[in-house]
Amino acid sequence: MEFFETYWLEILGTLSGLVCVWLLIKESVLTFPIGLLYAVITSVVVLEAQLYADLMLNLYFVLMNGYGWYFWILGAKERQVDGKLLVARVPGYELILAVVAIVLGTLATGFFFSAYTAADFAYWDSLTTVASFVAMWMTARKYLESWTLWFVIDVLQIALYAVKGSAGSPGLYFYSFLYSVYLWMAVLGWRSWSQNIVKQV
Repeated sequence: MEFFETYWLEILGTLSGLVCVWLLIKESVLTFPIGLLYAVITSVVVLEAQLYADLMLNLYFVLMNGYGWYFWILGAKERQVDGKLLVARVPGYELILAVVAIVLGTLATGFFFSAYTAADFAYWDSLTTVASFVAMWMTARKYLESWTLWFVIDVLQIALYAVKGSAGSPGLYFYSFLYSVYLWMAVLGWRSWSQNIVKQV
């Protein structure tokens, strides 16, 4: 892919990503169709950058945005008030399973991409990917803890995208900038959703 084409795709991905997260903070179900657009664009960009675990992640995001769209509108009727899905906390046993899944998933995926592909930063890329699998699931279920996990992921992604690059090409600076903004937005999201949980008690 030509540099100019990648450049504009990164800009469009950045903008759609920011809008998607802002709508998520506001608890708008429109976050999911915008998230679908972001996931498709980012899939193209990370494929070109040989970040294969990220490619797998964004294809998963396409599916989970569809699931979240459905769940926020029609799922968990016991958490619906006036047609709006309320924020909840992750049940304890699900939280334990999530931690185990992140550790084991990172080790397995990192080994695979390190041994059988030309992927750069195989284990770090795998950690952010597996953790994002879990965080997106939490988001689709509207769990408060999703924001905490996104915060950790954003810190790691800022570094990964900043240093990523092959000979003669720059790092993915637009995406590094995007995750810097995501970091700030994760704090806003946690604060907003926390206040909503308090209001529900």
